[in-house]
Amino acid sequence: MRRKLVAGNWKMHGSLAENEALLSGLLAGMGGVKAGVAVCVPFPYLAQAQARLTGSAVAWGAQNMSQQARGAFTGEVSASMLADFACAYVIVGHSERRALYGESDELVAEKYAAAQAAGMTPILCLGETLSEREGCITEAVVARQLDAVIAKCGVASLARAVVAYEPVWAIGTGVTASPNQAQVVHAFIRARVRALDAGVAAGLIIQYGGSVKANNAAELFGQPDIDGGLIGGASLNVEEFLAICRAG
Repeated sequence: MRRKLVAGNWKMHGSLAENEALLSGLLAGMGGVKAGVAVCVPFPYLAQAQARLTGSAVAWGAQNMSQQARGAFTGEVSASMLADFACAYVIVGHSERRALYGESDELVAEKYAAAQAAGMTPILCLGETLSEREGCITEAVVARQLDAVIAKCGVASLARAVVAYEPVWAIGTGVTASPNQAQVVHAFIRARVRALDAGVAAGLIIQYGGSVKANNAAELFGQPDIDGGLIGGASLNVEEFLAICRAG
C-alpha cells in the first residue's frame, strides 16, 4: 500500500523569521497526520530547515539543483551540496523551470540522475500547458517528459523517485484540475510505467500539484492513483498546509 506524500514547495518565499514561525507551527500540528510530509525550501534556508526538522516526522529538500557535479558554474548548486544538508528530496523539472529557464526534458533527466547518484529522491514534475490540453495532447506531453527520464536512468530508477503531475494551467491560478481530470492522467502515468515494470508502477508515488487547497485535497487524494500532493502557495499557510496533510 502506497503511503501518501504531501510536499510543500515554498518557491521564492520566506525569511528566517517567517520560516521559524511556519516550521514551528508545522511541527506543533503534526499530531494525527498519517501522510509523509516534506518541505522544499530555498537554498539559503536549508540549514535552518535541517536544524529545525532533524529528528521530526517532517523531511526537507530543495527546489532545484545543477546537473553538474562541480566546477566553474557561477550561481549553481550541486547535488553533493544539497546532500551536505541531508536533503531527502529535490524537485526537478518543475514547469516554472522548464518555461522560465528553458530546461529541456534531457536536462531534467540529467538532474534526476545526479540527484539519485547523491542519494536523494527526485520529485519529477510532469504536466501540460493549457494550449496542450486544449489540443488534446496531454498524454503525449506527459509521456515525452517521463520517457526522457526512463531512457536515461531506466524504469527501475522510479522505485527511488516521486512523480508529480502538475498541469501548468492549474499552478498558482486558483483553477484546479477536477479529481477525475487528475485521476485520468495519474492512471495514464502509472499504466505507462506498468507496461515496463508492474512492481515499480505499483509502488510509485504520483502526487498531484496545482492549486490544491484544504477544501479540495481530500477529494483529490481519494482518487485511486493520486498519492498526495506537491503544494505551492498553500504550503506557506501553516493551518492550510496542515489541513492538506491531514487529508492524506
